[in-house]
Parts: sequence; C-alpha cells; structure tokens
Amino acid sequence: MTNNGINYRKLTERDLDTFIQMRITQLREEGATEDFDLVPALKDYYHRHLTDETFVSWLALDGEKIIGTSGMSFVEKPPYFGCPSGKLGLLSSMFTNPAYRRKGIAKELLHRVVEEARAYGCGAVQITASDMGVKLYTACGFVLNGNFMQYKL
Repeated sequence: MTNNGINYRKLTERDLDTFIQMRITQLREEGATEDFDLVPALKDYYHRHLTDETFVSWLALDGEKIIGTSGMSFVEKPPYFGCPSGKLGLLSSMFTNPAYRRKGIAKELLHRVVEEARAYGCGAVQITASDMGVKLYTACGFVLNGNFMQYKL
C-alpha cells in the first residue's frame, strides 16, 4: 500500500536484521546507555513472537529502504474494568528515520498496529512513550497514566 510515495507492509523474518538495528537506534535515541549486545535477545524474541503471531509490525518503506517501524506485542492478563478482555497490546518499536519525520509516517504506522490490536481482540493498548512520542500518542487519543510503575529484577 502506498501513501505519499511511502509503501507500507508487514515485517517478515527477512527484515529482522534491519528492524533490530533500527530498534537499537531508537532505544539509544531515547536515552538508553547500557552497553551490551542486545541483538541475540531481540532476534530470539522477534523470531518466536512472529512465529506464534503475538508480535506484529508494520514497516514504512521508501523504495526498498525501511524508513519507519512499529511493533505491537499481544499479552493477556486477568480482565479488569479498563480492559474486560484482559488482552493488551504493548506498543513498541515506533521509529522513523530522522530524514522522514513530520510527514505522517509514524501516525500511519501507529494506526496500522492499533488496528492489529483491535483485530486480535485487545481491549487496550499501552506504551511507555518517549518525550518525542507523547505528542503523537496524545493526538491519537492515548491518555497518560501517571500510575505506571516498574520494578526491575
């Protein structure tokens, strides 16, 4: 599918090397300072979850070049009032090559993976947003949840 000369398609196994490098670039851009090889763990994760269809990604391409990524992991927890199905979409890997930003690419990618979550039966989508992403997600209807906490093991 084409939009403003940009093509969109789903991630496949053959895209993983580029996808993983873009994911690492995104994490660094967001301030990650850890210095170890994350590639093997990412390859393992994406291979397993693409295979069992609990991860989906849409890519934006300029010709054959991947210039934008998105990702949605599907998880399930006990149902609650905010998500009666208990099925959640965890949004990740939202990244657009800096030369292509502010052209609606991230918004289009976001729309596509949110629709994937809807089709999967998710009752909510969650993300830990970068400062840059907050404006995009807010404009698309995401609401900040100030109670999110994490305990590192």
